[in-house]
Amino acid sequence: MQITRAGEYGVMGLMHLARQEPGRRAMIDQVSRQEKIPKSFLAKIFQSLVKAGLVRSIRGAGGGFALAKTPAEIPVLAIIEAVEGRIVFQRCKMERPDCEHVGGCALCGLFERAQDGLKEALMQTTLADLIQQQEEIELTQSKARRN
Repeated sequence: MQITRAGEYGVMGLMHLARQEPGRRAMIDQVSRQEKIPKSFLAKIFQSLVKAGLVRSIRGAGGGFALAKTPAEIPVLAIIEAVEGRIVFQRCKMERPDCEHVGGCALCGLFERAQDGLKEALMQTTLADLIQQQEEIELTQSKARRN
C-alpha cells in the first residue's frame, strides 16, 4: 500500500486552508499555485474532501474553499482515506476479501497489526499537529540560513 500524491496533496491543501485567517476562503487557483499542485488535480481532490465533510465549498462572489472543522478536529487519517479510500495492506483485509486463507493465515495477522499501527498514528495526528510541526521546521530552517 502506498499513499499516492493525491493523498499527500489532500493533506497539503488542507494545511493551506488551515493557515488562512479565520473566515477567509481560499480559491483553488491560489492553493494550486502556492502549494505547487496541478489545479485540475487539486480540484478533484477537494471534491472528495467536500464530500467527506472536511472542506466547505462556497460559490459566488467571496466564495472559495474553507475547512469545515477546526484543524484540531481533523485527523490525518480522515484526509487520506477521504482521498485514497480505506487503508488496507493486504487483500484479505479488504471489504470483499479476495484471499483463500482469510482468517487462517499468520501473514494476515501481521498485516493487520501493521495496518492498525499506521492507522492509529494517522488518527492521533491532527491537521493542527502537522501545522505546528511545519512551523517548527520552517523556524529551524530560517535560523540555519541566518547563521
